[in-house]
Amino acid sequence: MIQKPKGTKDILPDEIGEWQYIEGKIKDIFENSGMKEIRVPVFEATELFSRGVGETTDVVQKEMYTFDDKGGRSITLRPEGTAGVVRSYIENGMGSLATPVKLWYEMPMYRYENVQKGRLREFRQFGTEVIGTQSYLADVEIIILGMEIFKELNIPNIKLTINSIGCPNCRAKYQEALREFIRPNLENYCDTCKTRFEKNPMRILDCKEQKCKKMNENAPAILDYLCDECKEHFENVKSLLNQMDIPYEIDARIVRGLDYYTKTVFEFISEDDGLTVLAGGRYDGLIKEIGGQDTPAVGFAMGMERLIEVFDRYNKEMSFEKNLDVYIANIGDKANIVATKIINDLRKNGIFAEKDICERSLKAQFKYADKKKARFVITIGDNEVLQNIAKIKNMTTGEERDIKLEVQDIINVVNSKN
Repeated sequence: MIQKPKGTKDILPDEIGEWQYIEGKIKDIFENSGMKEIRVPVFEATELFSRGVGETTDVVQKEMYTFDDKGGRSITLRPEGTAGVVRSYIENGMGSLATPVKLWYEMPMYRYENVQKGRLREFRQFGTEVIGTQSYLADVEIIILGMEIFKELNIPNIKLTINSIGCPNCRAKYQEALREFIRPNLENYCDTCKTRFEKNPMRILDCKEQKCKKMNENAPAILDYLCDECKEHFENVKSLLNQMDIPYEIDARIVRGLDYYTKTVFEFISEDDGLTVLAGGRYDGLIKEIGGQDTPAVGFAMGMERLIEVFDRYNKEMSFEKNLDVYIANIGDKANIVATKIINDLRKNGIFAEKDICERSLKAQFKYADKKKARFVITIGDNEVLQNIAKIKNMTTGEERDIKLEVQDIINVVNSKN
């Protein structure tokens, strides 16, 4: 038997209701804040990610699904959403739209990484990008959006941590200080960290190897090296969060796993297990880096699989199953024609309705209706067709009553509270 590839997941019919519920809540939050959905290709030129995400990141060095197509072009399945959205922003001239341009997406991503709980090789990710404003107000707005998602989904015990990783000017001074700290122990770091030492020592702080983490414990903090502009921006972010009574912690070790970030970075962490559920930050240099005008931007992303895992802890009693409103059990050719017409009309009026399409016996039809948890079952035979009256049974109470074979009469019964 052919099985699904490692690191992928089938989302089955009895699971999809929960996904649709969460997706609907997040979509409403985004669109109520003025964001518009964008959809971009599942694969892009590899250069987009190597330049945009960063050649020294784990994503580019270890995790991308990259291949040459039949034309000899290097193609990569998207490992994250921001680079593709920004490419689309540039290519489609969205800089001429009203600023800021507010975009959101929900798309599958692909990373070749160790499969573990809440982390797959194909995963779905919600994200948002606010392009065209350098104000700290945009940083705070999307942080509030993140908080609203957890509130709307009834997910408590989420901690907000923030940091600033500065701009290229102040970061250069910090990187030199970081090299001086690391240099005496460089030979003890992993091979990946050694390759990052000259090009991008900040990536060493993002290493997952325990021995590297241990040696990084007393590394200098970038907050001590911020230039006046970056320091003011971060102070403004903190001040507004304080005024909005939004609790947060400063974590000077947050550098994020992608190179395009500047200034504000943040993570929402589940205090139950310490896992990051949502993360993002400002990326003022990315659009220029991949060929556009110098344009500031800020955004965040969250993986649906991990979000659902956390959601399930606090919403165990919720049911997302959509049960059948009406099932029409019918026997005889005339009854079948009438049932077919009624079913189609009920569906046009928003009623979840089914009838037999397997030519089953009446007894088998009732078994099917019971398995589908139908609220009401109408039984139609040729006599019912002649009289234009049939029995409708409430499958919860067992009560039966006569009903005209008129669509509106059936709708009234289905929508009745009795």
